[in-house]
This record gives sequence, structure tokens and C-alpha cells, in this order.
Amino acid sequence: MPPRYPFLDAPLPLAFAHRGADTVVENSMAAFESVRRLGYRYVETDVRATADGVLLAFHDATLDRVTDRTGRISRLPYAEVARARIGGTEPIPPLADVLGELPELRLNLDVKEAAAVRPLVELLRRTRAVDRVCVGSFSDARVTAMRSAFGPALCTSMGRREILRLRAASYLPRSRRPAAAGCVQVPPRVGPVPVADRRLVATAHGLGLQVHVWTVNDAAEMNRLLDLGVDGIMTDQAELLRDVLRTRGRWHA
Repeated sequence: MPPRYPFLDAPLPLAFAHRGADTVVENSMAAFESVRRLGYRYVETDVRATADGVLLAFHDATLDRVTDRTGRISRLPYAEVARARIGGTEPIPPLADVLGELPELRLNLDVKEAAAVRPLVELLRRTRAVDRVCVGSFSDARVTAMRSAFGPALCTSMGRREILRLRAASYLPRSRRPAAAGCVQVPPRVGPVPVADRRLVATAHGLGLQVHVWTVNDAAEMNRLLDLGVDGIMTDQAELLRDVLRTRGRWHA
């Protein structure tokens, strides 16, 4: 079955660079440009909004962990956040800059807070970038709000409740029903409990959903998941995933 969304219309499996696959300067333009040069076309990043509504590609609620400054982003104006340096060297990129300066990249966006939803809707409309993104969140409400804004034009991943229903459907086939999402994105396991297993993959594929797994940094685990038939892997180890896919003859730069 062909993908319903342009975002997913690429040779499988999809290789995602998680936060730009750089644990020192994560979610920076330098990280995104580095994986682009490796041949990556999919990047996972996060979305937060400053106090004055500027969207950033940034994971944490505060600047403290990865930058040389401190403070909660949602309480700071962009002019102040712009002074921060990731790893002491790289500025935090506005999401608009990532979309504008790296037009060949497709972005998997994790919306981290409700305040980012409205600015994100406006940005995607203004830049006409809907086909280049997939939007997900740990919050079902945020995913629902993004779907409400764009309808079936926007690729989204499943929210938490949808994932639970999918998991149940993998054991109770009669409970299956059409999905509003284009993909399901899950970890390999939660604690000792497997999540990305053969049942889930088969059920998702039966509903026309791709299965993407995060965040996988071990070659043996990458190969195990690929053997299960997953459609995409997110990693912090960009060269490792590239090498695994090359060995299998499935690297699509």
C-alpha cells in the first residue's frame, strides 16, 4: 500500500537522525548539517516556544542541561534565548531557520508543550511545509489539535491512547479500526516489556501504518528490528545506522 503522506514517500527503511544525532550539540544547525552531509534526509527534532512565541528546535523545558545559560524557555523572550550556546558553541536554531536553510530535510517534530501548537500551525502554513513534516507528541491533545488544524494533509504519529489501542488490537484483531495517523513511533521496549514486536508491526502494517522505533543506538538491536520489518529507526549514532543499512543493502541516501 503506497503511503498516504508525502513525508513517508521514500524508500524504506527510513533513517532518522535523532536530535541531529549529536549528543554534544543536539538539535543544532551544525548537527543537522552534519547528518545531511552523511546522506540523511530525515531528522527528528523537538519544538518549544519562547515567551514571545518564537518556535525553537530544542528538547528541554530549560536551557540548563545543554547550554551555557539557564532559565525556562517558555518564560524567556527569544532575544535572551538567542544568546545561549548549545555545548558552549552553537546557537539554538529557530524552527523556521531549520525549515528554510535545509529544504531537503524532512522533519519529524515532537511538540513538547501546548504553547507551541498555535505558532507551529502558523509556521507550517506560512512556509507551506506541511508535506515535509510529521508531527507527534506524548500529549494526545497536542496531536489532536494539529490534526484539527490541517486535517488529512498533515502526517502525524499516533498519540499515547492510540498506541495503547494498537497494542490491544495486536492481540484482539476484532478491535482494529482505521487510524488517523500515518505512522506509529515507539521505543523497542518499556522496561522489560517489549513494545516493538512482530505482533505490533503486523497489526500496524495491516492498518496501513509505518512503524518507526526510537532511540536505537546498538547495531544488534537495529538488525533485530529490521528483521521484524520496522519501517524506520531513530538513532543518536548516525554513522552506525548508516553502516548497518549499507551492510543490508538498504541505505538510501
